[in-house]
Amino acid sequence: MLVTNIRTIATFNQVCCSKNSIRTPSEATSNSFLNSPVRADLIERPGRLHSSFPRRVNQVRLGNRRWHSYIVVVLCFICVQSTRLLIADEATETALQQLLDQAWEFRLSENPLFASEVGDSRYHNQLPDVSEEAEVQRAERKRIFLKRATKIDRDKLDRGAQIHLDIFQLLLRQDLAEFQFGMHLIPITNRWGFHIDFMDLPSRTRFSDIASYEAYIDRLTKFRHYSDQHVELLRRGIETSRTLPSVVMEGYLDTIRPHVVDDPSESRLYAPFRSLPASFTTREKKRLIRLARDAIRSSVVPGYEAFGKFMTDEYLPVARGTIAATALPNGRDFYRHRVRRFTTLDIIPEEVHELGLKEVARIRAEMRGVPSKVGFEGSYEDFVEHLRTDPKFYASTPEQLLKEVAYTLKVMDGKLPELFKSLPRMPYGIRRVPDYIAPRTTTAYYSPPAGDGSVAGYYYVNTYDLKSRPLYEVEALSLHEAVPGHHLQLALQQELTDLPSFRRFASFTAYVEGWALYAERLGLEVGFYEDPYDDFGRLSYEMWRACRLVVDTGIHYLGWTRQQAIAYMSDNTALSLHNITAEVDRYIAWPGQALGYKMGELKIRQLRRDAEKTLGDRFDIRDFHDAVLRSGSVPLSVLDENIQLYIADLSRRR
Repeated sequence: MLVTNIRTIATFNQVCCSKNSIRTPSEATSNSFLNSPVRADLIERPGRLHSSFPRRVNQVRLGNRRWHSYIVVVLCFICVQSTRLLIADEATETALQQLLDQAWEFRLSENPLFASEVGDSRYHNQLPDVSEEAEVQRAERKRIFLKRATKIDRDKLDRGAQIHLDIFQLLLRQDLAEFQFGMHLIPITNRWGFHIDFMDLPSRTRFSDIASYEAYIDRLTKFRHYSDQHVELLRRGIETSRTLPSVVMEGYLDTIRPHVVDDPSESRLYAPFRSLPASFTTREKKRLIRLARDAIRSSVVPGYEAFGKFMTDEYLPVARGTIAATALPNGRDFYRHRVRRFTTLDIIPEEVHELGLKEVARIRAEMRGVPSKVGFEGSYEDFVEHLRTDPKFYASTPEQLLKEVAYTLKVMDGKLPELFKSLPRMPYGIRRVPDYIAPRTTTAYYSPPAGDGSVAGYYYVNTYDLKSRPLYEVEALSLHEAVPGHHLQLALQQELTDLPSFRRFASFTAYVEGWALYAERLGLEVGFYEDPYDDFGRLSYEMWRACRLVVDTGIHYLGWTRQQAIAYMSDNTALSLHNITAEVDRYIAWPGQALGYKMGELKIRQLRRDAEKTLGDRFDIRDFHDAVLRSGSVPLSVLDENIQLYIADLSRRR
């Protein structure tokens, strides 16, 4: 790799060139995000060449002017050539840095909501332009970025910069493929959408002064247009036979109706104005309240009304009757793309399905051993029914469930130093899933902290229908969503300031969700799951993710029915029927996404086994986790390479 040549050349420069005539590689890139650390013992050390070269000179008689002249000419030639090579490499790195910077700026300007989330306030009074024309223009701009990226000479970059370039191109290709398959014309899922995301605006906005409240109000005034643009995309989707399946849309209007209010102060978006800062004058407070009420009345409520009417009159009546992704235009190619995208592996649906069947069989054998550990008399099926129906396994109030969650995480907080060398600075909190989405959403989810540190990360717990939220699942669920799962990994990633911005906020499902599933299992190593029921909950959750490999590919590629998928999940997990139905509908509406969890976890566990086997008593769990986490979210192939280098590095030190 090129860095070897550069370091060798730098040694010659130290011998024959003036100190000020050229910067060393470290000096040339010390201010660049491309200067990713390269382990010294994985490259040729300059000292080796430096120590051998003088010995060859000493073999020549010093009085021989002819040889002196020859040596001087050679050294000067090397200096000139090395200078040219260093400049060429620096130019390549500069070209990459400029490209990444420009693409990042483009992303922020095109998606002001995302810009706010990562802590950039320049666009905090704007909403994205999601018209079809804007989507076409964005795709064209991405093609230009990709074309520029392919012209960069990868061999002239160090390994860290090569990874930046590879990931940048991969993300662009994935985005362009999604556009080519027309996925911008299905901008909602059965449980999410712009209208739900917009309601989180108060909790994701940093209110610090008058201007920040005014910017927030500006966004409220723009919502009607923003909603209309989404309606036009969905209309275009109808015209091109791209809609969500009808069967998963039952109850969708319930995510819209609560926001059509007569009194603006009843809107969730009015929350920031219920308690304005004491430093504001009475006049300023009245003005802001008036502007907010006007914006909600004239823009927000009409926007939700129009969207609800469109869904009722136009979309839901023509939503497709099929459930498989293969029913969409170019559906088989689309689903194969989704499999590659969400697993980051070159793998086909049939292979994923077969792997899922094997994992289900393996985990089932472990689960069937639990009833005897608790002295249960009866069949395994009776045991699962007992877990699903006995009130002692369920919280009686939302507060009880939240207390169990909080206690679990407080205990894990104290265990983290046993597993990790670095912990995130950003805190996390626990919140209830909002009532208006709780019936349709999953058991829990995590929202990352703001990039500027103004908003903490939050673990959202679904307290709807408590009889479907068993307490024996709390440990596995909480370790997944908060620590050492999503919060620890994503907050640490945001703090990797040596990475370019696009990588600090990148998210590859196989890595992010694979890590979180792996994190559930880490509880075994620090005293969790000692109660067999809790361990059954962990196994049930692992089985849940294994079933996804079978069910997702079954639905979208192998012709499974919805009921067939529900039955398979019921037979192989201890999840409640409510959760199973919600999950299957999620897989139908979001093809391929559910595959990343188990595929990523299997890769991390395989890499850990490799490290433990090779390193033996030199294996340190904290070092291994550091090696997994220090590059942020990456494709599994890059993670594999990172860990193999980590293993080779430690092996060399024996």
